Amino acid sequence: MRLAQINRKLARVDGELDKSIEKTEIPGAVVLARMPREGHLIEHTSIRGLAAMSPERVPMARDTLFDLASLTKCMATTTAILLLVKDGVLNLDDAVEKYLPAFGQRDKESVTVRHLLTHSSGLKPWLPFHELAREKELKKGEVIIRSAAARDFVFDRICRSKLVHEPGAAAVYGDLDFIVLGELIEAVSGQSLDQFCAEKIFKPFGMENTFFISLPEGKGHPEGIVRQKFAATENCPWREEIVWGEVHDPNAWMMGGVAGHAGLFSSAPDVLRFAQVLVDVWHDRSDLLPRELLQSFCTRQKMPENSDWALGWDTPTAGASSSGKHFSENSIGHLGFTGTSLWIDLEREAIVVLLTNRVHQVAKRSYFGLRPKVHDFIMEAFLLGT
Repeated sequence: MRLAQINRKLARVDGELDKSIEKTEIPGAVVLARMPREGHLIEHTSIRGLAAMSPERVPMARDTLFDLASLTKCMATTTAILLLVKDGVLNLDDAVEKYLPAFGQRDKESVTVRHLLTHSSGLKPWLPFHELAREKELKKGEVIIRSAAARDFVFDRICRSKLVHEPGAAAVYGDLDFIVLGELIEAVSGQSLDQFCAEKIFKPFGMENTFFISLPEGKGHPEGIVRQKFAATENCPWREEIVWGEVHDPNAWMMGGVAGHAGLFSSAPDVLRFAQVLVDVWHDRSDLLPRELLQSFCTRQKMPENSDWALGWDTPTAGASSSGKHFSENSIGHLGFTGTSLWIDLEREAIVVLLTNRVHQVAKRSYFGLRPKVHDFIMEAFLLGT
């Protein structure tokens, strides 16, 4: 194995991140990657730039805490559903209304749990619940946002909404599917989503720095030295502040910080640890999850036939994937709007964690070319000579 050549190729990752920082596409990044090769574990770490630029400058660190955004969908919600299926209290092909009777309104009786996990339910991808709640607060004079009523407000509007297509007819990525899954987890488990995930996933997996931040009415983000552990996100026009240490997603924020589609915070080492558990289960080295069930969750569901979605996970799309060109067919991944991503090649045991705070202070579209380049550089180094 040519370690010197591999390390020279891996050095290109730092250069690419530095270019992105210079072009103000991202303030900073943490990249952790690993893959076993010929009896050795090849690893790469990049820590670049700033975790916060304003209201103060804070350097990025290996253990900086990131708002994972939609990585919540796969790391928390999907894994929780898998565990409930394992325990026999949930069936993927049952109608959602079996567990959440109110959901069956307006011709949604045939929507199944599997439809939600594959974004093929027919629910609208997104609705501005935070704006709708504000409008009602102003009209009615009642408190909804970040109150005990917030989640009922959101779920009621999803239940009363019409489908935009027949279940299974199209796969349209969105948040509402996973908001419903978050409600389903709570209904079936009898625990709040954050409690269930902390007890059943994060603690057993050894993830000490992974959590939801509950934001009850009147409670804001952490201050001072605690806040400096987080990567800051957007200069939010309607919150009128830099979002730092509280969830960026507006609907998760109005729901109190805990939701099935967003709200999870973690560090790069913890995301890597989570991915390693999946790899170890896949290769029958861990029993933290049932192997056959995990394999089924990581398999494309073909709902519809041309969809690349597995259960809660994306898979590489040939020629058009954020994973780049080199991840095998037995790979899963997911992105987060705040600039986070995780890709896992289950077959080769390759893991790439790429966490940035690209929405601080303004989201730049030019950022999206960074992900495939970083993944290609890492995989070309890892696969050198194979």
